[in-house]
Amino acid sequence: MDQDKHILTMLVENEPGVTARITGLFAGRGYNIETICGAPTANPKMSRITITTKADPLKLEQCMKQIKRLVNVIKLRDMTGQKAVKREMALICVKTTPENKNKIKQIITNFAGRIMDEGQQYCIFEVTGNEDTIDELLGLVEPFGIKKLARSGVLALYKES
Repeated sequence: MDQDKHILTMLVENEPGVTARITGLFAGRGYNIETICGAPTANPKMSRITITTKADPLKLEQCMKQIKRLVNVIKLRDMTGQKAVKREMALICVKTTPENKNKIKQIITNFAGRIMDEGQQYCIFEVTGNEDTIDELLGLVEPFGIKKLARSGVLALYKES
């Protein structure tokens, strides 16, 4: 079965249990949610949930129809294509030594990252970008030793133009 990566974003009522009902639909269809991010919008009565999953396109379409039927879902969009702005944020803690600290800082600078905390043997920094950019950065700092990593998952907004 061919499974493509999909990014779905939905505007939902900011009510208890909405996220559980949506994730339950995915679980019921046997789909793993790779990333999920949800937070209130500018209107505190609504939240935006963004989900990344791998799924067969036809079966995902059926799942999307069920999501649209949920009473608390206001709008659902597939952001997989190019008509969306997609970003991810990561917090990364890397092992440092006096010998490699400047090289690590140069890598962070090249990716427009910001150092959030540092000590004698570590550096914690944040970086934002698309998923490929974050993966590329991780590949560059991995040889130094990644102590901890936290990724936000993909956030997406449909382009207005």
